[in-house]
Amino acid sequence: MRIDYRIERPIALHAAFDVEGFTVLLGASGEGKSLLLRAIAGLTPAQGTPFGGMPPQHRAVGYLPQGYALFPHLNAWQNVAFALRGTQRRAQALQLLERVHMAEFAERYPATLSGGQQQRVALARALARRPQLLLLDEPTSALDPATRDDVIAELIGEVHEFGIPALAVSHDPHLAAVADRLVLMHGRRIIQIGSPAEVNANPVDGSAARLLGHRNVHRGRIDARRLLWQDGGIALPVHSHAFEGEVDWAIDPEAIRLVNARDDVPDAVTVSIEVRHVIGRTVQLGMRCGQGRLWVSVPVSHAVPESVAVQLPAEAIRWWKPNA
Repeated sequence: MRIDYRIERPIALHAAFDVEGFTVLLGASGEGKSLLLRAIAGLTPAQGTPFGGMPPQHRAVGYLPQGYALFPHLNAWQNVAFALRGTQRRAQALQLLERVHMAEFAERYPATLSGGQQQRVALARALARRPQLLLLDEPTSALDPATRDDVIAELIGEVHEFGIPALAVSHDPHLAAVADRLVLMHGRRIIQIGSPAEVNANPVDGSAARLLGHRNVHRGRIDARRLLWQDGGIALPVHSHAFEGEVDWAIDPEAIRLVNARDDVPDAVTVSIEVRHVIGRTVQLGMRCGQGRLWVSVPVSHAVPESVAVQLPAEAIRWWKPNA
């Protein structure tokens, strides 16, 4: 489904892209992501397609606002039935709750349900409208880290099962990583579209890399084939292709090499370890470099020198001209 909406107030925003399967629009807070969903749902004045000019109640849209907005005084089946009409409302609501694996909680009230369970009730209520498009506003915001991945997997599985295209807006790179299609927004405009694998492997610029949660994305300057990182107080060799000027630059934590500061290693930079973050069989080392920080990823079994320095290989450094 093609989305093309232009909003003038309260902020100027124009977004055009295709929604395929489970599509995530990733952007920082304040970009207008939630405003775009409200415009598609007909709750904010805007011009665009689809559904342009139709009153909200006539739009074939299922909308899950942030926090799910369940009625606290209604139980689960009553919340779902609120979107239904006719004498079979309860039976239809129970069928929808069965589809999202919540039938056994039909008599429970929202306050007694977990965040993931509330989300499934809200999804059933959205499906009661028989939508052509599902809109999800920050669907991971109410979830704790321990259950987030499981709830996301269930949500995406249900969306695929129903066969309804879904647009989720979020600032969470974890959600973006499992999308069928990823759309990046920065500066209130679309800057990159593709599969999560494509976009993560080749972010269009430093802003995109930061949105995706890439570590070691910094501002610097290229001068005479040297990358000057003012915060880090260092100069690094870089393949500049004769370009000189301000840049965003990045290096993967796995590409940085740990060396002994006491050895005579070319282009080694002395650092100090601030934090060790163990994730499975990998250790993420947060290292102070001047006024900046570098993250280095090494296996748990890797021996870290007592006096540590790092090498940043020129071939591992990528850079972009900064966004205006």
